[in-house]
Amino acid sequence: MLEDESGEEVHLPFERRNGMYVCELSCRLVTPKLTNEVRKLFAAFKGSGRVNRIYRGFTMSYDYHEGTVQRIAQLADGECSLVYEHKDTAGELERLFQSHAAEVEIKVIQDRVNALLDERLKSTSMTHTRNIDEQLRLYNHRLFILEA
Repeated sequence: MLEDESGEEVHLPFERRNGMYVCELSCRLVTPKLTNEVRKLFAAFKGSGRVNRIYRGFTMSYDYHEGTVQRIAQLADGECSLVYEHKDTAGELERLFQSHAAEVEIKVIQDRVNALLDERLKSTSMTHTRNIDEQLRLYNHRLFILEA
């Protein structure tokens, strides 16, 4: 149980599940100090859940996942405004760096362009040459996009 000077308290029921202690609760806290302590518990014990901080005229909703704030939204008059959303920029860049899909596609296109150029040199039909040129134009555009 947590209690502050005003006498407000929150009971934290723990139960053991799969070798871990789990606390599930729903409560309404009024005093900022106790509310802040519950917020600290989320962070310290890698908690997941939602904390709504209710103010006059609006509510701030904090979504936690494994102790980290993932999203903060302001709720007022039935409207929801996103204040903050966690973005794993470093992780996204790492995944992008590790992705070789663009390089593979570029290699396939380069090989196809080389084959089309060889075919164009051997072509005797103007219609066939125009078809090859159109395919080369499309591949050129795709290469431009991939390399950008």
